[in-house]
Amino acid sequence: MTDIFSQADHRYMAQALTLARKGLYTTDPNPRVGCVIVLNGQVVGEGFHLRAGEAHAEIHALEAAGELAEGATAYVTLEPCSHTGRTGPCAQALTIAQVSRVVVAMVDPNPQVSGRGIRMLEEAGIEVAVGLLESEARALNPGFIARMTTQRPFVRLKMAMSLDGRTAMGSGESQWITGPEARTQVQRLRARSSAILSGVESIIMDDARLTLRPEQLKLANADDIVIRQPLRVILDTHLRLPLAAACLTEPGRTLVITTPDHSAEKRARLTQAGAEVQVLPAGNDGRIDLALMLQWLVENEQVNELLVETGATLAGAMLDAELVDELQLFVAPTLLGGDARPLFALPGLARMADQRRLAIHDMRAVGRDWRIIASPLTTSAIGDTKVP
Repeated sequence: MTDIFSQADHRYMAQALTLARKGLYTTDPNPRVGCVIVLNGQVVGEGFHLRAGEAHAEIHALEAAGELAEGATAYVTLEPCSHTGRTGPCAQALTIAQVSRVVVAMVDPNPQVSGRGIRMLEEAGIEVAVGLLESEARALNPGFIARMTTQRPFVRLKMAMSLDGRTAMGSGESQWITGPEARTQVQRLRARSSAILSGVESIIMDDARLTLRPEQLKLANADDIVIRQPLRVILDTHLRLPLAAACLTEPGRTLVITTPDHSAEKRARLTQAGAEVQVLPAGNDGRIDLALMLQWLVENEQVNELLVETGATLAGAMLDAELVDELQLFVAPTLLGGDARPLFALPGLARMADQRRLAIHDMRAVGRDWRIIASPLTTSAIGDTKVP
């Protein structure tokens, strides 16, 4: 393998990354991948992965290139796969097409397949170069990387607050703190996520639907995006979710996670209302074990990116357990006052030495509001958390 890249290599890999971003909202649970095939300084084929079960980026690019793929260079944002799943191995397809060189942005993070695609290409006599624009490639797939390397999702916590750090009035009234532009950004966060997590108290207070709405996404392909509604996950220790909750009748699935201390009859009623009920062990505090819940979502639902939209208690618990990779805070230029509800309920912060510091990665205006992207300094970041 070589690590020497030309200006042309950088240009074509950047083009492949741009293609990969076209699958940002649709590829789940697969990674977002782009491919560009170049012969004698001319792009002869390009493609990206659109949806799980459909052709991978390399296959689309090879089909576009046809016979011109022979002797060409293929630029791929993720190591070509070496196994047969719902589609054939892309490393084999590149070999059959007789490309002469493959430039790979990053190695597949799946430890069971990592490096095999590269070895398959090299054993076929194809030159392989790895690591070009790797950080940009990692930024496209933080959830896939997290699932493969840590066996938990990339957890993104979204909160909307007033300038004085409040999320709702004391009565619980919260709609709307932020403006329509911020709500569009939240819809896009939902669209890129495998699942949306909330606590039952938030559902009871707002009757939140936790769905994608094409008119709020404001994207040309919004109708195609909403075909895949993210899994709705509600933590409900005492099984208090109302049977008439709006989220139970929306398109897609609603999964209620609870503890064993409930009758089969109570769980059956909720199932009949449209929910799927999963029982998980409780932690020492009698509540759902959050780390175990994340592991279960990875193992059973292939959750890459988990968007947490909830109230102060669950948000504080996730932060306290160091289970949050990224915070997206939408700040509205308004004041709700001292009786309004706080952003986080964080236990044990009695001294300045106990404060939880954040690293801010991005801050920008969104309509009349501001969006802050940050990560807890106590949590190791997986890849680059900047939004593509």
